[in-house]
Amino acid sequence: MESDSEIDDQRYHHVDMEMARTPCVVHTIQLVVHMTQKETTVKRVLDKARSVVRLFRKSSVATQRLLDQCGVIVVNDCPTRWSSTFNMVTRLLTVKDAVCQISNDMGWDSLLTSEWQKLSSLHDLLLPFAEHTKTLQSDTTSMSLVVPALFDLLSHLADFAENTRYRDLATLAEKMRSNLNLRFACLLDSNDEKFSPLAAAACFVNPTVCEILVNIDVADGNIQELLKQAGDYVVKCTSPHTRQEDSGLQESEDDEVVEEPDAAPSSKQPVFRFLSKCRTTRPKQKTSTTSIRQQIIKYKEELSHPITEDTGTDFWLEKTSQVISQEDGATE
Repeated sequence: MESDSEIDDQRYHHVDMEMARTPCVVHTIQLVVHMTQKETTVKRVLDKARSVVRLFRKSSVATQRLLDQCGVIVVNDCPTRWSSTFNMVTRLLTVKDAVCQISNDMGWDSLLTSEWQKLSSLHDLLLPFAEHTKTLQSDTTSMSLVVPALFDLLSHLADFAENTRYRDLATLAEKMRSNLNLRFACLLDSNDEKFSPLAAAACFVNPTVCEILVNIDVADGNIQELLKQAGDYVVKCTSPHTRQEDSGLQESEDDEVVEEPDAAPSSKQPVFRFLSKCRTTRPKQKTSTTSIRQQIIKYKEELSHPITEDTGTDFWLEKTSQVISQEDGATE
């Protein structure tokens, strides 16, 4: 009797998966974050913040007073620890008043008011990176979250560069955005020689994250082209038997269109707040659902309505009669 793995090998032997080595997503994101250390004016503020932290951590008296007043102490950052600079800045801002008072009593130099304000803006710049790092580093996180997380960071950086009052931070945000696009071209740019549609396809078949990409319009984001590549990849991964059946169908067939009532989205769905600002409303269109590509079109139209299921698996279990391929269902 053939094993399950042998059966899978026979089922998908026709698919060229094109799975080249992909670098660790979170580690690569942190390399973009480390650009803050190369901007002279930003590094100057961070170095002064580090000196304040060192003074407190070397003094048991100052540390105890801070602990008594705030219940927490300041923390150091570490170049090899993910989001550690953000955590250091966040803690300093949390205990700002106590740090200023204790530093004054101890006769230490602290940050100036303008430096505290700049540190606060730097916190705003790094916050989404820390949030997505925390989500993507989890062992239970699906690849489907990678593409929307990257587009969310790109939208955040564009928004930050446009609205911050600090010119150097705006320049830094623009550099980080260019660097993010460059490092993740293999996932986001369909024209890149090393482009792989696998991550986009993973996002595409997870309606809880794909719905926001289908309904937004981000300048120079190439999102719709990426979704097209993802759809083509899904079609490519179906069995030859299914594709032959589809090729024999007439696209002009007049099939029944199933319309579902709108429902409130699940509270457990991932949140990409910067991408959400770009959300648009798309009109309903009647489409045939006979072939795989037509089913993909229908699926994308369904994403214009709120998804009520908590996960992509729940969605496909609910839609087992309407999955992209009856033979190779999305639940597999």
